[in-house]
Amino acid sequence: MKKIIFASLFLGFSILTINAQLDRSVRPEPGPAPEIKLEEFESFTLENGLEVIVVENRQNPVVSFQLTLDIDRVLEGDAKGYVSLAGNLMREGTENRTKQEIDEAIDFLGANLSTHSRGMFASSLTRHKHDLLDIMADVLYNPTFPEEEMQRRISQTRTSLQNTRTDGGSIVSNISRTLAFGDEHPYGEVTTEETLDNITVDMLKDYYNTYFKPNVAYMVIVGDIDKDEAKNIMEQYFAEWEPGDVPTHSYPTPEPPEGNVVAFGERRGASQSNVSVTYPVYLPPGHEDAIKVSVMNGILGGGVFSGRLMTNLREDKGYTYGARSSLGTNPLVSRFTAGAEVRNEVTDSTITEILYEMDRLINNPVEQNELDIIQSFMTGQFARSLERPQTIARFALNIKRYDLPEDYYATYLKRLNDITIEDVQKTAQKYIKPENSYIVVAGNRNEVPETLKKFSMTGEVKFFDEFGRPIVEQEIIKADDDITAETVINNYLNAIGGKNNIKKIKDIKQVMKTSVQGTEITITSYKKEPNYLKVETSMNGNVLSTQLFDGEKAYIKSMMGDQTFTEGQEFEAMKMQAIMNLELEYEDYGIEKKLEGIVDINGISSYKIKITSAEGEKSYDYYDVETELKIKSETPESVSRYKDYKTVAFMGKEGKEIKLKFPHKVYQEAQQQSLELETLKIKINSGLTKEEFQM
Repeated sequence: MKKIIFASLFLGFSILTINAQLDRSVRPEPGPAPEIKLEEFESFTLENGLEVIVVENRQNPVVSFQLTLDIDRVLEGDAKGYVSLAGNLMREGTENRTKQEIDEAIDFLGANLSTHSRGMFASSLTRHKHDLLDIMADVLYNPTFPEEEMQRRISQTRTSLQNTRTDGGSIVSNISRTLAFGDEHPYGEVTTEETLDNITVDMLKDYYNTYFKPNVAYMVIVGDIDKDEAKNIMEQYFAEWEPGDVPTHSYPTPEPPEGNVVAFGERRGASQSNVSVTYPVYLPPGHEDAIKVSVMNGILGGGVFSGRLMTNLREDKGYTYGARSSLGTNPLVSRFTAGAEVRNEVTDSTITEILYEMDRLINNPVEQNELDIIQSFMTGQFARSLERPQTIARFALNIKRYDLPEDYYATYLKRLNDITIEDVQKTAQKYIKPENSYIVVAGNRNEVPETLKKFSMTGEVKFFDEFGRPIVEQEIIKADDDITAETVINNYLNAIGGKNNIKKIKDIKQVMKTSVQGTEITITSYKKEPNYLKVETSMNGNVLSTQLFDGEKAYIKSMMGDQTFTEGQEFEAMKMQAIMNLELEYEDYGIEKKLEGIVDINGISSYKIKITSAEGEKSYDYYDVETELKIKSETPESVSRYKDYKTVAFMGKEGKEIKLKFPHKVYQEAQQQSLELETLKIKINSGLTKEEFQM
């Protein structure tokens, strides 16, 4: 039997006589570190190698079972994402139960059951533990990894990846990981739509069969149960789990760059930038510097509102709502990160201040009150964590997994409170690297990158896409001499139905749906020649906003109020959007078009045409060389991708059926949002009147 011994943590207040006076000008001396005593844990090992840790707690009639695999990370390569899918899909069906049957059984018990790539967790009332373990064991022994469930999960992941292009935090995270860890390390891999395409059920099964073995596993049992009963039920449900050889993996330990490297990812049209200063750090669990690093990082910006980054960037400068830093332990390699989300115009100033605070921590001793605050904060955190019996289980598991001293947690508070001002500065000098960092920014490419060159050792800014892949300057292949912009556009118009048929559109109504944070939104657009437009956005049948152009004025009506425009950027945009068939009338509106050549758009050879408005604003349209259909439009503020063209029929004046093609799926990135729009209905020449375009 092993123990983690602490004394009870308590706060006591001495009651003084009523006439006693406190001298508040004298700072009280810190008392001895609080002593804490925690409950004991017990452990045993099954014949198949499964190590079991039991933490008995009779306060509530509940019990939990946490299975953890002590295995190395796997390099997933061009199928990144399959490992997490393997873990998630274990619960989605077994040889004995369907996903629905598992869900219903768990709900009936009022229990919880979840799986992941490195184990599983289950909990229930004590009286239901046998029923729960029967399901848990079935999921562990007999997962089937259903193909349809895998495809559903992949589809969900693919949809969430669409939002990455406009999520500055995700862009910075992806770029930071690929730079700090590299493509030869599992922490440097990023899931993309391309890696999802390479995932198969066989990969999931192979991962499960290779790594889910009892001889590399721990089962932590917490709750209303003792060691003897735990041993009986472990023998009953998990003794048949067969051990096996499990491969191990080693990877090169990443190092910080030799000098500062500046990396940029585009948030199209963004008014704010996400900023991160980061680099890899070797700091395994139990390292002698681990607590000192936590204190040092807490002073810089690790979770307390009084952190220096927060005080500087929020309180003093007003650049951001929040600025944080982080640095923790990790068995392979950790990473220091300091950052914030700020306005575009103060992006470079923010980086200057972050580097300044990092440098100040190295060169100047911290104030005693700063140290006192973070030590008090961490002491409180530790004390509160002890209220949960799972904390004891976590401590015990960490001691076993990372070969920590048995009194590692018993001496935690003493080591925390022994840290001095000198310790903090020495730790900063060892771990803080303002001149050896990756400075990563996601923001507006038209406004920010030029201001960042001064931070780079080489004076250059490296550009990456949203998944951390370097952006290679787009190769433009010269088109045949007989191909012009006019040719490409005419071929496109013919491909969707022909100019004459397009001209027969007098009005059009299009209904599309999308989803925003899980809520379905309907967008209905109405157009009438020559230049009337109305766009209604609604949810659950309630109109949220209306945009309208009546031929002379632009209106926007929303819950935020009403606006009218007769000039300006929004007016011009709605005016152009209102034109029924703009590509037929470029010359009438002073719009110039130029074929720049053939480029690759996601594996599709495409004609790239530059469009220049009468006001000099530039945009680009891309047309598939093979199908001649438009597949992408790009402006400084937005990107639209067109897919799944379908035929829509309507009757012409002569009573003859006319057919035109429209894209039924549009992927839009604008205003820091990414939307997938699906067409529900298109109705042509329904007789819309001018009155319908009045506010």
